[in-house]
Amino acid sequence: MQKEDKEKVVAELTERLQSSQALLVADYRGLTMTAIDDLRGELLKHGARFSVVKNTLTRRAAEAAGADALLALLEGPTAIAFLEAEGDPVAAAKALSDAARTTRILAIRGGVLEGRTISAEEVENLAKLPPADILRGQVLGAITGPLTTIVGLFAAPLQNLIGLIDARIEQLQGQGDTSTEAPAQEPVANEPAPEPEAEAETAEPEAEAGPEETTDPEETEETEE
Repeated sequence: MQKEDKEKVVAELTERLQSSQALLVADYRGLTMTAIDDLRGELLKHGARFSVVKNTLTRRAAEAAGADALLALLEGPTAIAFLEAEGDPVAAAKALSDAARTTRILAIRGGVLEGRTISAEEVENLAKLPPADILRGQVLGAITGPLTTIVGLFAAPLQNLIGLIDARIEQLQGQGDTSTEAPAQEPVANEPAPEPEAEAETAEPEAEAGPEETTDPEETEETEE
């Protein structure tokens, strides 16, 4: 391969590494070209581009793209599934896992997910997850479930509160109607109300009555004599 061709390959790999949200790495040693093409077509359905790469050029691309986590996986014949932004990592891992199980040749080496290296076992665990649509539904259900419960907890007291407010309003309206039928008597304008001090003065003579006088028995005897 000419130097210019190598530079072109490195540039393409660098761009793929920078734009991919996940990488799944496998050892394709022993696979036929037909098996590789079949696996490439299956992965493409799930938004992953499967390519056989040269380790020396891929190392240069990984260093240029800042994908240092990939370097530890570049040992032996290497094929990489580059998962695009809209790809399904669960479905891609499942396709790779199925190929490894059916061919008994392909060996999953690991991958890079969100900048972190994942092992072959973690790729297998990823393949066992439900499809992305079902997984999104489960996550949405886990989120909206408690919210529905919380809304229910708040809704019941709120309805009771509204009922109490309506009942109180009806009660106040009823009291207002009865008060208009029998209004309280207002004082006549020409007759001023009696002052509190005047009432106190009229009652004062009775309060100031002196103690009863007592007669001394000795004085009555002297007068009789």
